[in-house]
Amino acid sequence: MSYLRLILKYGFLAVVLIMGFIGLCHLWVVSTSSNSIYETIDDLPTNEVAIVLGTSKYVKGGSENLFFTYRMDAAANLYTSGKVKHIIISGDNRVKNYNETRDMKKALLERGVPEAAITMDYAGFRTLDSIIRARDVFGQDKLTVISQKFHNQRAIFIAKANGIEAVGFNAKTVSSKYAPKTYLREYLARVKAILDVYILHTQPHFLGDPIKIVIS
Repeated sequence: MSYLRLILKYGFLAVVLIMGFIGLCHLWVVSTSSNSIYETIDDLPTNEVAIVLGTSKYVKGGSENLFFTYRMDAAANLYTSGKVKHIIISGDNRVKNYNETRDMKKALLERGVPEAAITMDYAGFRTLDSIIRARDVFGQDKLTVISQKFHNQRAIFIAKANGIEAVGFNAKTVSSKYAPKTYLREYLARVKAILDVYILHTQPHFLGDPIKIVIS
């Protein structure tokens, strides 16, 4: 019985330590990004280039993905308001029949953003890939990041850790009841972001030759 109590005791301590570490990572990401996240267009600083972080257009079952819709709405609003002149759309295209970037471009065109103002990044497999590729492939060390607030916080954390001057514009919030797994996964994603930046020094899956963005 004493062995069982010992296992339970140290098991409990391990859980407490793990939860504490996750909580500290969460606070680190939030505090690092807190002064660089904006909710309203009027308050947002003007940048020449924005990057929209990708997600699928549809959720499992084929219904509308509100994360996608609200990000596209936000990106189009920033362009038409003159807060940005050019938009990088960065998404996952590693599988032939799954193309976030193509869907994002179509959605922005439908919202009135001209094709000349859109650059497609097909290798934005992760947030880290999207942010670092914006600098190393597309030559941007100053960016407006467009996504939901929880995602922007992590993206800004990664950007600042890599010497990129970035601000985030929050697309409309999606209720946690709509996608509880997404919000729960974010806590682990923040732990991974810190490990990637400071321990593993993770680089994007692909870089490649520089691509010049022409701003008209």
